[in-house]
Amino acid sequence: MHLEIVTPEASLVKGEVTSVIVPGVNGEFQMLNNHAAVVSLLLEGKVKFEGNPEITEGFEEKFVKESDGKWSLAITSGTLEMNNNKVIVLAD
Repeated sequence: MHLEIVTPEASLVKGEVTSVIVPGVNGEFQMLNNHAAVVSLLLEGKVKFEGNPEITEGFEEKFVKESDGKWSLAITSGTLEMNNNKVIVLAD
């Protein structure tokens, strides 16, 4: 599936991933390929993803490689849309 993470500063990530985990208002949840369409508000926490999408040059320091091999990005809030194997995260 395709992941795009956008902040007011810039588009931080674009590319193919195998999973995305986000801090939703009802708790953390994961999306895999062919997940049902969803729109959700995001709370403070980490957006985690597995795969090797392109991280925009100059923003690499915002991402941490976790011990489980997933990449993570700390956010304070945001929104998410998942539709037709495309995940768009608008994060603060």
